[in-house]
Amino acid sequence: MSSDHPVSGMAGRYATALFELAEAQNALDAVAGDLAAIGRMLDESSDLTRLVRSPIFSADEQTRAFGAVLDKAGTSTLVKNFVGLVIQNRRLFALRGMISAYTAILARTRGEMTADVASAHPLNEAQLASLKASLKTATGKDVHIDTHVDATLLGGLVVKVGSRMIDSSLKTKLNSLQIAMKEAS
Repeated sequence: MSSDHPVSGMAGRYATALFELAEAQNALDAVAGDLAAIGRMLDESSDLTRLVRSPIFSADEQTRAFGAVLDKAGTSTLVKNFVGLVIQNRRLFALRGMISAYTAILARTRGEMTADVASAHPLNEAQLASLKASLKTATGKDVHIDTHVDATLLGGLVVKVGSRMIDSSLKTKLNSLQIAMKEAS
């Protein structure tokens, strides 16, 4: 069944397994909602991000802490068990990639495209709707947007749709200006 959902790498394999379980339980949208909520929590909490990325925390510590967060968020048993397995296998650092891969598999199954959007600050609903409309016009397809915050961008967006990347971030514009100034001197 994995050939139906071509994704690569470790995060892709985990996402494919979760997708197949969710599909068998008719829970594709519920799992997508839970994963999106986890992604938002990671964007909003530096402590949670540290817990995910740091190898200092033991699997037991990660299980207790992340389990409490997922319980409070009302996450489904399937997603709690999935995250528990990810923690047990010491792969929590790749959770963001797993979320993105799951979203891409779901979008592809529905005939949509997925856009990975990095912004300096969380996008509000109006900004997301405008971006979605612009991407639909540009691609001719419905586009699912997977957002995450990258504070190093300073401002603007970096949008990846398939193999195309549109970088309108302030960081890139400043770097380009710096290079142009060096070449001129």
